[in-house]
Amino acid sequence: MRHNAPMLELAILGFLHDVPLHGYELRKRIAALTGHVKPVAESTLYPAIKRLEKAGLLARRTQPGAGAAPRHVLTLTAEGHAELRRRLAHPADIDITDENRWFTLLAFLRHLDDPSAQAELLERRMAFLRQPSSFFYEGDRPLRAEEVEDPFRRGILTIARATSQAELSWLRRTLDTLRTATDG
Repeated sequence: MRHNAPMLELAILGFLHDVPLHGYELRKRIAALTGHVKPVAESTLYPAIKRLEKAGLLARRTQPGAGAAPRHVLTLTAEGHAELRRRLAHPADIDITDENRWFTLLAFLRHLDDPSAQAELLERRMAFLRQPSSFFYEGDRPLRAEEVEDPFRRGILTIARATSQAELSWLRRTLDTLRTATDG
């Protein structure tokens, strides 16, 4: 999970930007966002929280619990807010090209207050989606769904194309809105 640590940390910062949470609630929200890929284990979440806390990005306060155990509520510090905006403004290429990382980035992109910076990230994603690619190749040439005999592989390609077309349509509309906001 270490290679996904930056996305986990981004999700922690993003959810805590919205509202202070205790660890269990934070874990449920992250799992709802990314759990379709792999649920968030406590052995991954709590070390990430400790790293962010040690870096001064999170603060912890203790509240009485519903039962006997106290609850630790996490909040973002001013440095945490700044770090969230920095991470949103400067994602790695893999964060733009990997669908699961992209969705995590997209879930919190509203916290990047600059519409032109938001548009720049959407343009990076659009450029990626416009590149010819496939899951299957003939030599170096990407295969299209119509060129594949296997109905299951054809299904993968058909679904991927429809998803890409829907996302490109959304990207164009959203970029038009962002450009209007920066021009107006």
